[in-house]
Amino acid sequence: MNGTLYVVSAPSGAGKTSLLKALTEADPLLGVAVSHTTRTSRPGEQNDVHYHFIDQATFDAMVTAGEFLEHANVHGNYYGTSRAAVAKVLASGRDLVLEIDWQGARQVREAMPEATSVFILPPSRDALEHRLRARGQDSEAVIAERVLNALNEMAHHAEYDYLVVNDRFDDALADLAAIFRARRLLAAAQAERHPQLLDQLLATH
Repeated sequence: MNGTLYVVSAPSGAGKTSLLKALTEADPLLGVAVSHTTRTSRPGEQNDVHYHFIDQATFDAMVTAGEFLEHANVHGNYYGTSRAAVAKVLASGRDLVLEIDWQGARQVREAMPEATSVFILPPSRDALEHRLRARGQDSEAVIAERVLNALNEMAHHAEYDYLVVNDRFDDALADLAAIFRARRLLAAAQAERHPQLLDQLLATH
């Protein structure tokens, strides 16, 4: 059976990346798609591991060729998810998470309405600003811009199937894991996963 596609979005500083890292490390059936981006790498990021770092010309050529399931301009940089890469993982039976913004999420829902979407919220604006400053990577001007972008991102929360508030990390991780586990326990999914068991249980002789 094919895997399930999940779309997970959050404002910068909400803890999305850390939550998904912990979730995928604990769940061998779950993978996170590696996006293409035109932005430069940050300290500690590896090409083809955290992102596929490409130049603008290459990105534009991929858009023209229709290679992206979704793509968007975020904070002045371009991001996109390979359509072929997504199809390959889902066909293998693994679930896949797209860690993208609301613009990309909207494109995915249009192309694949069966996808499940989750939005992660910070517990407060103060907590969001504190987390952005704690990174120690950005100037005050950049942080102020990211806060404004976060408010715009959070305004689209109602477009998603689930909302998770990341106040206590362990609680948010448990909530996120519960969404993925419940989706796998849907009757239709279980029937496809256990056809022999159902045949045996319902046999009349």
